[in-house]
Amino acid sequence: MIYIYNDYGGTHTTSLAAAYHLKQLPQSERKLTTEEILNVKYFNKLTKKDFGKLIFHGTDEDGNKVYTIGRKRNKLVVPAMKEMILLLQEKFQFEEKIVFSNTSPTVPLSMSFGGFFSRGLKIDFIGVPLLVRGAKQCCDNIYRLVENTKQVGKTPFNENVIILDNEMYK
Repeated sequence: MIYIYNDYGGTHTTSLAAAYHLKQLPQSERKLTTEEILNVKYFNKLTKKDFGKLIFHGTDEDGNKVYTIGRKRNKLVVPAMKEMILLLQEKFQFEEKIVFSNTSPTVPLSMSFGGFFSRGLKIDFIGVPLLVRGAKQCCDNIYRLVENTKQVGKTPFNENVIILDNEMYK
């Protein structure tokens, strides 16, 4: 199975989700510390050239691969990827289950502004504190989103490609 966490930039909530999924962060809904947040691989490190690229984060305890992708504002990226995967599965007869999980609904306003200042304008002294504040605000939602995503992945479905919009985490 493959898990792909996605959002606008692919470097904040998706990186936190991948870290929770891979048990690189405490497995609870408690607030993360600043150090825990800033030590997450790829957190606030990806740039414009990374948009649209699948970033491999690791393999979970069940042998599943975990990726992230930044899709910008384009809501068609994930459905297009689903169609491509279905085409390849049919052509090459493989049955790999793939779960796309949207982390965008967990993003608080402070994180959006932080990302804009830090990644967009390169003003880290304003952006990074806002990102950390935002990550602390939403880490419990991200943890629950990841737990739900993993549960959906373990549930038998007729489809091999599942898209979770996760709107309940707004």
